[in-house]
Amino acid sequence: MADQENTIPTRRPQREAKTRAVAALSEQRKRKRVERVERVALGDVTNTSVKNVSDIHKQKKRNIAKSKSVEEESPVPENLEVKSEVKPEDPQLCGPYVSDIYDYLRNLEVDPSKRPLADYIQKVQRDVNSSMRGVLVDWLVEVAEEYKLVSDTLYFSVSYIDRFLSLNDLSRQKLQLLGVSSMLIASKYEEIKPPEVEDFCYITDNTYSKEEVLGMEADILKALKFELGGPTIKTFLRRFFTKVGQEGIDASELQFEFLGCYLAELSLLDYHCVKFLPSMVAASVVFLARFMLSPKTHPWNLAIYQLTRYNPAELKECVLTIHDLYLGRKGGALQAVRDKYKQHKFKCVATTPSPPEIPLSFFEFREADP
Repeated sequence: MADQENTIPTRRPQREAKTRAVAALSEQRKRKRVERVERVALGDVTNTSVKNVSDIHKQKKRNIAKSKSVEEESPVPENLEVKSEVKPEDPQLCGPYVSDIYDYLRNLEVDPSKRPLADYIQKVQRDVNSSMRGVLVDWLVEVAEEYKLVSDTLYFSVSYIDRFLSLNDLSRQKLQLLGVSSMLIASKYEEIKPPEVEDFCYITDNTYSKEEVLGMEADILKALKFELGGPTIKTFLRRFFTKVGQEGIDASELQFEFLGCYLAELSLLDYHCVKFLPSMVAASVVFLARFMLSPKTHPWNLAIYQLTRYNPAELKECVLTIHDLYLGRKGGALQAVRDKYKQHKFKCVATTPSPPEIPLSFFEFREADP
């Protein structure tokens, strides 16, 4: 028992010393972590002597006060230009590559495999005429609105229709079937959640069965050799809207863009616009929208010319065609696009007034003009 009593006091200091050592080591590690966090948070990872956050804050305040006093004592000379901070460009705009991308798209849009014939109604079709095509496209605008499809789906749908009709003679009874099947393909290509086949059957009041829609879908894909991509009018409009905007015109950016989209969709209705390249239609839309919003200002300038690579003289026929569509001189009976852009969510741009004539001087432009 005595031996046991003698051993207890010797063990207890050892345990206490060990406990104190562990606690001291833990405290030391904790202090180092706090110091490291403080240094990183304050951007001073090289300063290992700082142990107190309040000291750092006090030093920081003194530095700020000192810098302010230096600025007050040393004003910026009047002849020194102060450059504003340049905001980094959005990487999604692909700034370094945009010129090469635009060259690629311009080459791609003239690819014969992606272009419809400019006169396929006269050369290929015997039972379908341009008025029927206009009615079909106008109806597809309503379908796209009903199912809340993106505008790219509509542009691709019309492209597939024109390309298919350039290769195949079709009876008028199957024209609507061609329309819904083309939109079905375009929806699968563009939409995150495309409508079902049954939805397209329903929208035709079940005029066509599911098997007929799928059969026409297969015929379209074979005729187009599964070449479903390519630039559309909307592809070029995105670039033009980003770079041109509403500079120099009396309108908001949204109003300008909605008006441009409205004019572009109007061009889909007219068979005579099939012959124009998508980039030309997009440039014509920019020209006409700028003219309508500021009729007394020349709608073109050197910056827009360098962006679009079109002179107003090259756009004249296309601009006048779209202007006639806007004023109802052509396709006045087709109302789906007009009703769509009369809505408040599109700033009611379909009611934007326009002069009845475009001055011929606006189609005169030289590269050297300011």
